Amino acid sequence: MRILIWHVREAWTTAFVHGRHDYLLPTSLDRGPDGQGRSRTCEWPAAAREVATEALADEDVDLVVLQRPHEVGLAEKWLGGRRPGRDLPAVYLEHNTPAGALPDTRHPMAGGSIPIVHVTGFNDLVWDCDGTPTIVIEHGIPDPGRRYTGDIERAGVVVNDPVRRGRSVGADLIPALAEDVGADVFGMRVDRLPAYHGLRTYEDLPQRDLHDHLPRRRVYVHLSRWTSLDLSLIEAMHLGMPVVALATTETPLAVPHEAGFVTTRRDEIVPAVRHLMKDPDVAEEAGLIGRRHARKRYGLDRFLDEWDDVLRAVVAGTAP
Repeated sequence: MRILIWHVREAWTTAFVHGRHDYLLPTSLDRGPDGQGRSRTCEWPAAAREVATEALADEDVDLVVLQRPHEVGLAEKWLGGRRPGRDLPAVYLEHNTPAGALPDTRHPMAGGSIPIVHVTGFNDLVWDCDGTPTIVIEHGIPDPGRRYTGDIERAGVVVNDPVRRGRSVGADLIPALAEDVGADVFGMRVDRLPAYHGLRTYEDLPQRDLHDHLPRRRVYVHLSRWTSLDLSLIEAMHLGMPVVALATTETPLAVPHEAGFVTTRRDEIVPAVRHLMKDPDVAEEAGLIGRRHARKRYGLDRFLDEWDDVLRAVVAGTAP
């Protein structure tokens, strides 16, 4: 199957393009948001092929995976008038939790005929899709292997753009964590954080380097209040890291109790991290439990098999 898909979320797309199809990635000269092409930091197979936007009209496309509302118009323009959902089979992938008022936020694709795939059951529950068929396919990732050593007695955090995103990703909780136990924050635009005491930042490391450096930290701390299930959390569990996380959105189902500590109390975050830091054996065992859970629930094969079922049904016109 030849699938047109935009490079929007790098970690998710990395998993998706490891499937059994040919993946056409719109590519523009400026490598802007609508034409990023292949990843430059993650390893993608040759089946993920860059196609210049002006050349897409000559491509045979079996299905379009949409991720942003304006991609419907882009696809129609670039594919020579073929409109997803009318002239071509299409599915809409929703990565995010609603940004508006809950529980009444209407999905931008609600009321249409294009099925909506949510990455968590929580997202499916809280979005108002107004009768549009919805499907849940939970995340899956290529297993990076168990790399946890925990030899650096600090907290590891992965977050992108924390200053702009603020409370939704728990940016306000970083200062106390850094001051009390020391925090190493990895991600895009983390160098814009103020110079809090005890904070170190690592700007936009390639995935392979992140997977080497992150699991040297004793504990992975997940501070997001209101985002979808971050793939960085799933990756940390695959790496064998013990987890301290906020019990919000899908996280309580993603992190078993024995894999660390999940709480809604801000005053319990630092004590939980301290507990795992002072007992490396407990931390290592929690990480092993989390890794087993993550491999079973968020394994790549399960993810790709479920997507294949949906893609075949959409092309055949039998999707719910």
